[in-house]
Order: sequence, then structure tokens, then C-alpha cells
Amino acid sequence: MEDPDMAAYAGAQPVLMTALEVLGQNLQALTQIVGSQQQMFDQQQEWLRRGQVSFKMPKMTKDDDPEAYIEAFEHHALMTGLPQEHWASQLGALVVGVAQAAYRAIPREEAQDYERVKQAILY
Repeated sequence: MEDPDMAAYAGAQPVLMTALEVLGQNLQALTQIVGSQQQMFDQQQEWLRRGQVSFKMPKMTKDDDPEAYIEAFEHHALMTGLPQEHWASQLGALVVGVAQAAYRAIPREEAQDYERVKQAILY
């Protein structure tokens, strides 16, 4: 005669294995997610480190020629690897006087477009 406790245990064992398999799969998925997030975080940190270390340019002075300053800015941005999507905001933070007034007069949506910012400052 079969022991009733053993029969119940034998019947429950596949359910436990299935639960363990599900937990293992969840752990594997979470490990992948954490790994992906760590990679993204590392990339952001690298960009911030490069941006803070590499892109150091003096502010424009009231005596600077805007065209010459922008030419120097573009050269420096290319040499330091500043992503072009950040050029408009970087330039806007560095200009002064009439150039700064022109930058501030640009609608917010257009102020992210470097060519638009450059055009406003120069003309």
C-alpha cells in the first residue's frame, strides 16, 4: 500500500519544479534588465565625464566678433566630440550682449536647432 503523504509529495513535486523554473527565469530576466540599465548608466556617466572635462570654452566677451567666436566654438565642439544635438544649448550659455539677446528671443522649440541659433546670433 502506498503512503498517502508520499503520494501527495510526488504529486506536488512537478508544481515545485515549475515554480522553481519560473523563479529562475524571472531571475535571469531581471539580471538582463539590470545589466542593460548598468550599460546605459555607464554610457551616460562617460558622456558627462567627457562633456565636463573636454568642453571648456571661455564665454564670449562684448569685444568678440560673433562670427569668429562661432567659428571657434564649432571647431572646439568638433575637436572635443560634443554631440551636435547639444551645440545650440552650449552656444546659448556662452554668448553675451546682443548675441545673448538674440538667443533668448528665439522660441524655445527653435532654440534646440543649432543652425537656427547660429542664424539668429549672426543676423
